[in-house]
Amino acid sequence: MSMAFDPYDLGGKRLANRIAMSPMTRSRAYGPGASPTALTAEYYAQRAGAGLIVTEGTQPSPVGQGYPNTPGLHSAEQVAAWRTVTDGVHRAGGVIYAQLLHTGRIGHPSLLPDGLHPVAPSATAAQGQVFTHEGPQDFVTPKELTESGIAATIGDFVAAARNAMAAGFDGVELHGGNGYLIHQFLAPNANRRTDGWGGAAERRIRFPVALASAVANAVGAENVGLRISPGVPNNDIVEVDPYETYGALLARLSPLGLSYLHLMEGPDRDLTYRLRKEWPGTFILNPQTLPETTGPDALDLIEDGTADLIAFGALFLANPDLPDRLAAGGPYNTPDSTTFYGGDHRGYTDYPTLT
Repeated sequence: MSMAFDPYDLGGKRLANRIAMSPMTRSRAYGPGASPTALTAEYYAQRAGAGLIVTEGTQPSPVGQGYPNTPGLHSAEQVAAWRTVTDGVHRAGGVIYAQLLHTGRIGHPSLLPDGLHPVAPSATAAQGQVFTHEGPQDFVTPKELTESGIAATIGDFVAAARNAMAAGFDGVELHGGNGYLIHQFLAPNANRRTDGWGGAAERRIRFPVALASAVANAVGAENVGLRISPGVPNNDIVEVDPYETYGALLARLSPLGLSYLHLMEGPDRDLTYRLRKEWPGTFILNPQTLPETTGPDALDLIEDGTADLIAFGALFLANPDLPDRLAAGGPYNTPDSTTFYGGDHRGYTDYPTLT
């Protein structure tokens, strides 16, 4: 039997196996004030056989929302709604982290309340479009965060992390990849600041280091993970030499004793090996398998020591009992991409299990 099915100690939390459910946006937060629903609770409880569930991206503040119907963790009603999710997962024996995602310049004013406008490290628009309630819209030029705005944003993440723990989550994951706010600070083409928050790599890593430190101080470093995606060009990100930036980032973060590092891999497996070697704690890998989805063969990366856990995305979306299916060698349900974002129970909670 593969090591993937062995229990794993994640900072004192016992995981049933080394198979993680990757965060996946589902755009079904139809509850009051962008909160999850009973259907959300059912969806995650169905997948509690994962060693670790990381939720869909959850905005830490209203201005952090970049897509329609994504959930937040910045109000009392959202905390109460998420409690039904965590209770269901825990009853089923699972472990669940909330992913905190601020989209930064990836968004649109029509998605935000009270006249808010997207913010970012620099007033530089991303190339491309975002889906809104009115259909696709061009990305707008964001407002550059001031010193006080940066401090307030870090405060929003801290408050959201505390809310997550109050809602019963086992921890939080800071989303530092895919071209969103943290990644925007790291990437030279999105961060064009000339002050202490931009320029050389040591200054571009300042925001994620300050953010991770503040959240770790608030809820415990053992309850805080970080996701990164070095060299991944999503949402108009350009990183010519990602190792310079991410090597410096890991050197600053390693002493904090974070719960884990979650790498969404780009095209450079050698970079993965280098970062794995330099990270002293738990290393979760969402391997690069494009154009295919991550499949059973990825478990070999646990056997050879490339990663401690492997994160599955679309395959977990379509197979709520994925660890059982991996152990049995399949068969696997095929993900229906037409139901990935928004909608009802179809393509959400109606995928069959083996039994």
